[in-house]
Amino acid sequence: MAKQIFYTLFLFLLSTAILTASSSAPGAAITSKRAINFIQASCKATTYPTVCVNSLTGYANSIQTSPRRLAETALNVTVTQAQSTKVFVWRLGRFTSLKNREIQAVKDCIEEIHDAVDRLTMSIHEVKMCGSAKGRDQFWFHMSNAQTWTSAALTNANTCSDGFAGRVMDGRVKNSVRARILNLGRGTSNALALINAFAKKY
Repeated sequence: MAKQIFYTLFLFLLSTAILTASSSAPGAAITSKRAINFIQASCKATTYPTVCVNSLTGYANSIQTSPRRLAETALNVTVTQAQSTKVFVWRLGRFTSLKNREIQAVKDCIEEIHDAVDRLTMSIHEVKMCGSAKGRDQFWFHMSNAQTWTSAALTNANTCSDGFAGRVMDGRVKNSVRARILNLGRGTSNALALINAFAKKY
């Protein structure tokens, strides 16, 4: 488990570096107004448009007006968020004052988020493949996979949150985890909406 966590932390730092580099590349200071307008318009189709705009506007220069790059960037941002959440929950699990129910819920949650990271990563790959698909059938094969993996990741987040259900779990640990999972769920939901929007434009 410790090796998984350190590997996740490594991926988190790597993803953060990649995203930061893409937003701070030469010319990034002069963000295209057209690209920002595209992001704002696209985010209206998501469940949490404000979260969507705030998380993606910084990558406007790399997104431009590409629905594929928008969906891919949303997934990358969400993967980074999931990796950060996993590390956060793992650290909570190190507290010696946890109740037995909390220890089990934290353990189960870590597994769920680990699966979510894997599925979001696979979704990124599938969206990339959509960009190089040869023909309609190939496009929809990869698109269907991307939709399935992202939807499954959303289920993972919800399952983690469900593990802390009930008054018996009330407390700081529950509140802390659920706050993180709520944000992760919103990001994943938005990414799925943008994937669906990309599919409609094919």
